[in-house]
Amino acid sequence: MDPYPGDAERRVDRRTVLAGLAAGGLTATSGCVRQTRSVVNRDGAEQLSLTITTVPSDVDRESIRIARILRNNLEAVGIDVTIDMLAVEEFYRETLVNHDFDCYVGPYHGDMDPELLYELLYSAFADEPGWQNPFGFTSLTFDELLEDLHESPDEDRPEHVADVLDVLADEQPFVPLCVPEELRLVRTDRFEGWDDHHLATRLGYLGLEPLGPDDADPPNELRGVVTDPRPTENLNPLSVEYRERGTYVDLLYDSLGTADNDGDEGESGDIYPWLAESWEWEDRTGAESTTDVTVTLRPEASFHDGEPLTADDVAFTYRFVEDTSLDEGPVAAPSPRYRGKVAAVESIEALDDRTLEMSIETGRQAGERALTVPILPEHIWAERTDEASVFGFARRPGATDAVVLDNVPPIGSGPYQFVDRSERERLHLERFDEHFSLGVDGLPQPTVERFTTRVAPRSASAIEIVEENDADVTVSPLESYSIEMVSETESVRLHRSPSQTFYHVGFNLRQAPFTSPYFRQVFARLLDKAHLVEEVFEGYARPVATPLGDDEAWVPEDYRWGGETGTGSEGEDEGEGEGEDEGEGEADDPSAPFLGSAGDVDVSRARRAFEEAGYRYDDRGSLLVRQ
Repeated sequence: MDPYPGDAERRVDRRTVLAGLAAGGLTATSGCVRQTRSVVNRDGAEQLSLTITTVPSDVDRESIRIARILRNNLEAVGIDVTIDMLAVEEFYRETLVNHDFDCYVGPYHGDMDPELLYELLYSAFADEPGWQNPFGFTSLTFDELLEDLHESPDEDRPEHVADVLDVLADEQPFVPLCVPEELRLVRTDRFEGWDDHHLATRLGYLGLEPLGPDDADPPNELRGVVTDPRPTENLNPLSVEYRERGTYVDLLYDSLGTADNDGDEGESGDIYPWLAESWEWEDRTGAESTTDVTVTLRPEASFHDGEPLTADDVAFTYRFVEDTSLDEGPVAAPSPRYRGKVAAVESIEALDDRTLEMSIETGRQAGERALTVPILPEHIWAERTDEASVFGFARRPGATDAVVLDNVPPIGSGPYQFVDRSERERLHLERFDEHFSLGVDGLPQPTVERFTTRVAPRSASAIEIVEENDADVTVSPLESYSIEMVSETESVRLHRSPSQTFYHVGFNLRQAPFTSPYFRQVFARLLDKAHLVEEVFEGYARPVATPLGDDEAWVPEDYRWGGETGTGSEGEDEGEGEGEDEGEGEADDPSAPFLGSAGDVDVSRARRAFEEAGYRYDDRGSLLVRQ
């Protein structure tokens, strides 16, 4: 595929560009990062050594199992490998904040709108914390493609997505592996309406209809169970170490718009007015990629502490996410969460208490994502601009109190408000009776007075709690190993939501050997994604070649699973007797075809691929550090 279709003046051979990038400053070198370990053999040559960072099995069984398979495959081709298992908060701090890792294995949670490609890979974000380019990928050529995607009108987005995916297949700054099924257990004898909205969002827990047994009052408490204790420890919406899906943030804080993803897997969902009573979009005259949005807030909106929520709070939130020091720190301190969404907002101005005007630099479809940022009360968060001095953030100059405080009690404006918590045991929320939704026809509303959540150690325990009628829903999706344990009855059933998660291997491009796209290309081909789905996820996932999955609206056919692009395989396996048993992996994965069959690496092919990438082996089969 031509990465610049229909534009002869900009058309560049992507292999030529790739070679130039490899030769000249492909990645940023700033930041304090751990140096890749080296093992010196008896001849004085250094064996290439790597650390795979991930979390323990009691946190994410799938991640550690993928890491172990990857370690075995890397060791088989001569690389010395160590697995570094970190507590989940430390894992996200080291990878997303401090950028102190070689490579990692883990999930990405969030909508799969193409705008995520801009957030994950744009060069200007390379030194920022959070999911804004944690890989440190920098490329002026690629930035042009991302800017075209970011700024394009809706009708042109598919073309620009194809351009980005084409170069992404060569660059491999991270390796998307699979999209897991998102399954939860729900009780149907106490509530109905579970299928109306996605259970990772606020809407999934609003509008539920309580069901009472004969001659008894319906329940006035919604009982959840989670396998992740972090919501009981920290309720800071800006904390990247403690927030993944943001379900409880959605319930405690309102946003201008709310996503309703009850459609196909991977879709980001339509955005509807929520805290905004209405909005009007108008293309700016003479500005090709800028749209003005006039937002009118609901007049009934207020915070849990009784303070009114005004347009000034909204404008403050967007400025604060961009720089939590509010220009008072030694350097800008962007929020590790929501920064990518706020990047679409060129300017914001409060016109009066209920009206504000925003200028959006993207098409409407992408720009609506910027309206899903939780609105913070200025009278609380404006006092959190001081530079933080917290252990673990020493390598992040400019980090403020705003991103490290646990924010307990949280003061938002959402449909539920905080009551109390017992760390690692329970979280207690109550309906906010002043919430605007209770007075607006047509909006989903909190139908019960209390929402309590208890913590279970694993999915198996959570299943037992629901089946014994001590909880109504597993707010955390079930781990794949536990799904076969479920005994569905008339009162208990599995609930499937469209998945908005993909597992991946992330590379730190700030240091060797991941500075080389050729090394990354071969590395990416050492995992059989189809085999991982069966062995690690027990079939409850699907392999993917792109971070957008196989969404037909965005992903060209030759980059969907089963496509035929086959990056890096040109001219390969032409020798006598080779290429006869290459396995289905190479036919299925168009971006990084597996160098082996049925999960087993073909060592000779992998060694040859590394040698063609410019690496050499010693006489003991160890891959050596490139000089």
